[in-house]
Amino acid sequence: MKISNNWLKDFIKTELKTERIGEFLTDIGLEVEGIEKFESIKGSLEGIVVGKVLTCEKHPNADKLKKTTVDVGNGKILNIVCGAPNVEAGQTVPVAVVGTKIYDKTGNFFEIKEAKIRSEISQGMICAEDELGLSDDHGGIMVLDEEKYEVGKNFADYFEITNDEVLEIGLTPNRTDAMSHYGVARDLHAYLSTNKQKSEFEKVSSVVLNNEGSHDFTLEVENAELCPRYIGAVIENVTVTDSPAWLKDRLKAIGLSPINNVVDITNYILHGFGQPLHAFDADKIADKKVKVGNVKEGTKFTTLDGVERTLNGSEIMIKDGKDNPMCIAGVFGGANSGVSAETKTIFLESAYFNPVAVRKGAKFHGLNTDASFRFERGVDPNITRTAITHAIKLIQELTEGKLVGELLEEYPKKIEDNYVIIRFSKIEQILGTKIHREKVKEILKALEIQVLNEIQNGYEISVPAYRADVTREIDVIEEILRIYGYNKIDAPQKISFTPVKLSAQDQDELENNWARTLQSLGFNEVMNNSLTSVKDETDAVKLLNPLSNDLAFMRKSLLEGLLQNAIYNINRKNQDIKFFEFGKIYHKREKYEERKQLAILVSGREVAENWLQPKSATSFYNLKAYVKVLLEKLAIDYKEVALSDERFSDALAYEVEGKALVRIGKVAPQMLKDFDIDQDCFYAEIELEFAQELRSKNELKFKDIPKFNKIRRDLALLIDKNVNYEDLYQTAKKNKSPYIKNINLFDVYEGKNLPEGKKSYAMSFELLNEEKTLEEKEITTVMDSLIKSFQKEFNAELRG
Repeated sequence: MKISNNWLKDFIKTELKTERIGEFLTDIGLEVEGIEKFESIKGSLEGIVVGKVLTCEKHPNADKLKKTTVDVGNGKILNIVCGAPNVEAGQTVPVAVVGTKIYDKTGNFFEIKEAKIRSEISQGMICAEDELGLSDDHGGIMVLDEEKYEVGKNFADYFEITNDEVLEIGLTPNRTDAMSHYGVARDLHAYLSTNKQKSEFEKVSSVVLNNEGSHDFTLEVENAELCPRYIGAVIENVTVTDSPAWLKDRLKAIGLSPINNVVDITNYILHGFGQPLHAFDADKIADKKVKVGNVKEGTKFTTLDGVERTLNGSEIMIKDGKDNPMCIAGVFGGANSGVSAETKTIFLESAYFNPVAVRKGAKFHGLNTDASFRFERGVDPNITRTAITHAIKLIQELTEGKLVGELLEEYPKKIEDNYVIIRFSKIEQILGTKIHREKVKEILKALEIQVLNEIQNGYEISVPAYRADVTREIDVIEEILRIYGYNKIDAPQKISFTPVKLSAQDQDELENNWARTLQSLGFNEVMNNSLTSVKDETDAVKLLNPLSNDLAFMRKSLLEGLLQNAIYNINRKNQDIKFFEFGKIYHKREKYEERKQLAILVSGREVAENWLQPKSATSFYNLKAYVKVLLEKLAIDYKEVALSDERFSDALAYEVEGKALVRIGKVAPQMLKDFDIDQDCFYAEIELEFAQELRSKNELKFKDIPKFNKIRRDLALLIDKNVNYEDLYQTAKKNKSPYIKNINLFDVYEGKNLPEGKKSYAMSFELLNEEKTLEEKEITTVMDSLIKSFQKEFNAELRG
């Protein structure tokens, strides 16, 4: 949000410089992100002087150029080469002397220097209107009235140039009270007045207006819940034209483009007081009746931007006497009822609309306007009349319009202030320090919070309705601290806490354990937004009131977020990706489901490039190894099965008790293409709640180191190509021998010297008897039983 310093000082009188004001605003929560300078004429015409063309003759070396001599005062005569077709001797003209900066529309400039143009000296430039930023006219140089303009004087002296400083405030959504210059001034004064800084601030009030005659317009609010307060005024004999320079400059300073005097006044009141207004062409209101309510679902309505929209029936609509929609209330006006150059009578609206209803309407139609931004967060219901009376006064002054009849108003039930009880003990508990009770009362008064009654340990207070975000005791305490000053709260020299040891039954302990393990393996943890967009809305959880279409659903998978992280890094030349995230996913099936997962993504090189290992692309098996390191901490047995998942081109799952604990695979090419990723990515997800459940059943126990050595025996098996290692591993695990402690595959061979359709697996087996040293006879018995199992199950043959 942009705040003009000149405009701000219409409401608060202070001698503080803009930079200091920015510091104070930041201290009270209105963070100033930057300060920009504004000039109504870029460069402020600095270096431009009034000159007199003494001589003008054809340039000897160029057909379209002319040599001139120009008197710029103080006896100084300049030689200037000019290309304008209308330059003549005797003219009074604006001249940019050497060193002057000439700005274009984008803010870029070039500096006037003494130069030779086709061998002739040029010591300045005779300017056209567009070169000075006075208009877009470039038909020739600007010829001045010699009776009005004095040679040698600064050209800027003949103009009222506005110079301003604009503060860019990063406003948080809860601060509806500060969405205007008046609101920022009020908040700034609260801080200055309680911190011994000089400032003057006067609360605005309604303007007393003179009206003439009467009008035939009527007002009907069909649903007071949708529109608790509505005020309308009829103004005749308006002349719609350009706004005066001061009003244009106010709007331009905060980034708005002036349109016409009526629309500019409504924008001026909106950004001045925070109250959106809307002006209708009164002659286009059928039956001279204004109605506020809903219309039928499917009704077509063309908005000011020329887009025809289909209404869903829930929007608050401003209608005429024949129920024709004229405006989506609080959001956007209609093309057929807006103010134009031909408008002679206007119906001016000032209202308080239901914030939820406005928000729904704005989001449904994808509209985000200055009015909807304020209405959907809750404007001040008590400034409605004040704002419209100030607007009417300006319209009377700038359009020569006349207010006719009384204001039309519907306000059946007054919106009350919030009643809150605050306790001094709670203030001290939250702040960690004592604030004198009189200081608390002073701050509350500065914030326009009324103390209704003093109780034993605090106050009963009334919070003004414009503070829609202050409804609880803790909110009031935050306000007190904000104005008192965060910097005045001393940080404690000592911090005491009691360490809590997490048990194996605590999922946080598992997450911390896994996180430390992955970090030790070179992974970085990420955290992504749970709100996203989805291609397939099947079983997706959709928000009722999304902030935008890009944030309309709860995520169904953690993969998309990690891929977004990956492409962000890849685009910044960091192609080696090792990410993990703990997060929840959401589905809507027979009922709403919410599950927490650990997601892992790897891509790029496994090891940084070096002279020993110039190429080391990560693979499916690298990721599989990482997952197995994590699962070892669960002390469980799992089954490896093939997995069909559209997210992966190749995938498998680890199942326990028939349920998937882990899904792991190579990300499908189409998914990578959707994210513009051109390198392989490998992804795994682990069900955290299920992992914790299994961990609780199989709590790890420590054992003494065996006194006897393990015995290793190797087998080289010739098997069919369709047999994989997992099949051999599971068969070996079923062996009844208690001595088999470890099984490993250390070599795979396919090639010449093997029968067609065959491959060779070399497996090692570690055997151990924890009571005594194994005898050769016992070892032979175990190995023979393994060989027989492999022969029976897979028709395996021993090699060598």
